Amino acid sequence: MKFRIKVKPYAAEDKIQKLPDGSFLVHVKAPPADGKANEKVIEVLSEYFKRPKRNIKIRSGFTGRHKIVEVE
Repeated sequence: MKFRIKVKPYAAEDKIQKLPDGSFLVHVKAPPADGKANEKVIEVLSEYFKRPKRNIKIRSGFTGRHKIVEVE
């Protein structure tokens, strides 16, 4: 399943909000440097969907806030 997310780095806490259009807003504490925010996004999504981290892949948007993510 593929879906769109928007990432908010430097958040106060790690959390996920589902938006009315079906996309997600993912808040992560990590900074957007050296891929740390992307790693944390995968970790947070893994907990939310109860899937192993290896089953969650960022398909596009590695360097931006808007991403396409695939959950297997």
